[in-house]
Amino acid sequence: MLSRRLAAVARRPILPLKPTSTPPQIRCLSQAEIEDPNMNGGYVNPPKIKRQFRDPYGDWWDKQERRNFGEPIHEDNDVLAIFSPYEYTHAPPGKAALHFSMFVATVAGLAGVVSLYYPDKPSVPREYPGGLDVELGGPGALRARKAGDE
Repeated sequence: MLSRRLAAVARRPILPLKPTSTPPQIRCLSQAEIEDPNMNGGYVNPPKIKRQFRDPYGDWWDKQERRNFGEPIHEDNDVLAIFSPYEYTHAPPGKAALHFSMFVATVAGLAGVVSLYYPDKPSVPREYPGGLDVELGGPGALRARKAGDE
C-alpha cells in the first residue's frame, strides 16, 4: 500500500510557487546595526527625561501626563511616564543611610533601656498556706511554694 501511494505522489505534477512581489530580505546583524543602530525603525527618540521632573504647572495639552499634543513619545515611555515608579530625590543615599542607622540605634537603645528596667520576676513570690498539697494531689505530689522555701 505504501508503494502505491508513493507512486501516486510521484506522478502528480509539481506546481511552481507563486512569485512574490518582493524577494525576502535576509540581513546580517552588522547591516541592521549600520542602517538602524537603535533598531526602532528610524523613530526619533526625545531625550530620556522622566515626566515626573517636568513642570507640573506648565501649559501642557495633557496635564496629567505632562505632555503636549503631537509630541513624540520615548520608546521607554512605560519607564518614563508619570505613572511609572516614583523616583525619590529628596535625600541623597548617604543622608538616607545616616537616618536609617540613627533609627536602628534609637530602637536598639530603647530596647536596652527597657531590658534593664523590665522586671524578671515578681518582687515577692506568692506563698500558699500548706503549699496547696491537697489541691495538687496529696502529700507525695510536687508542691508549690510554702512559707520558708527558697
